Amino acid sequence: MDARKKLLLVDDDPALLETLRDFLDFEGYAVTCASSGEEALVAMRHDDFDLVILDMSMPGMGGTGFLERITDADGNISLPVLVLTARSMMAEFFADKSIAGFLAKPSAPEDLLAEINRILFENSGDASRTQCARRSAVVADDDTVFLQQLQDELNRAGIDAIPVSGGGQAIESCIINHPDILVMRMRQSGMCADEVISMLRRLPAGNRLVIVVYDVNEQSAGLDNIARLELPETHVV
Repeated sequence: MDARKKLLLVDDDPALLETLRDFLDFEGYAVTCASSGEEALVAMRHDDFDLVILDMSMPGMGGTGFLERITDADGNISLPVLVLTARSMMAEFFADKSIAGFLAKPSAPEDLLAEINRILFENSGDASRTQCARRSAVVADDDTVFLQQLQDELNRAGIDAIPVSGGGQAIESCIINHPDILVMRMRQSGMCADEVISMLRRLPAGNRLVIVVYDVNEQSAGLDNIARLELPETHVV
């Protein structure tokens, strides 16, 4: 019996399918290829996959139609999906999609492998046990110096910090990384905290997210208490 993790690779570029299939097979994965969303749905009826790697621009139903077919009425996707897309499109198109991850296309093989490993680990029993002991936070501030200070404080508190600049990137990172906490400056470039919170509370990624907002004149307040916040809530310091 093949104990390897099963990947479904969906792309209409035959050369890319062959290249990625060979690469991922060498890395120890069992890879099934599909050249369209329709073929991918047929493959899913015959096998159980651990992850779908999905191109968006394909003939027929395309990646969009495929995602719709495997998403239930509550917006939950039936299995982890890693989308190959341009980063600039992600926030708008995937705002209401519970995808497991994304990569810009084309991507370096090592970046693809790292993202696959991350997603599979987060959906494993080992990840569940690890996440019980350690939490994660997206940290958003357009002041790079203070952003680094916040990241260091959170890491020392036992929280894995994911630094981003600006409200738009904060939303993207929360959708993709599913953190426990969002820590952000009240006023910064792009979207302010009120706009970010309003959008996140309407999305699956923000339903049970702790949001800590700090004012520019009170940057250090409340950092020692972040690790002790309970879900769900919004905390302003």
